[in-house]
Formats: sequence, structure tokens, C-alpha cells
Amino acid sequence: MTRKRKRFTKEFKLEAVRRLRESKRPASELAMELGIRRNQLYKWAEALEKNGDDAFKGSGRPRKESQTELTSLQQENARLKEEVEILKKAAAYFAKDLK
Repeated sequence: MTRKRKRFTKEFKLEAVRRLRESKRPASELAMELGIRRNQLYKWAEALEKNGDDAFKGSGRPRKESQTELTSLQQENARLKEEVEILKKAAAYFAKDLK
């Protein structure tokens, strides 16, 4: 079972990094308060330091060039198979109540 990644706005990331830099509190405490992992704070701070205003432009990781259409279709196929299994289980559950 895969978990959907949380998405954070650029403003949230900038504020989190600002609080990390200005606060005297431990990063782990701040991360817990924000609902993220501590190392995520450090990654955002590093990205901001490295890229400046260009940091946090996209949504998530950029796709690797090696990820072809075939790979994308295989991932979608796996997701759809999982959904079908869930629907089969739900149908079986509701069918037993009809008997």
C-alpha cells in the first residue's frame, strides 16, 4: 500500500525555513509542530540556500529523463489493479449482506 505524499506550498516551506533559522528551538521540535520530518526541514533549507528564489518552483521531484511513457503506464496499471482489488472486496462485502 502506497501513501500519497503530502504537498506543501512554497509559502509554507519558506516560513518553515525562516522559523528554523530564527528559532532557538531544536529542529526536531519545530518539525513535529509543523507535521513534517526533521530532515525535510534541512532539505528545504538547503534547497533555498542553493537555489534562492528559484527554490520550490515545481510540485514534487522533477521526473527523470529515464522515466519513459512505458514506466508511467506500468505505474498507472499497477494503481488500477489495486483499485480493482479494493472494489472486488467491497462488492463481496456488500453481496454477503444481500443473502
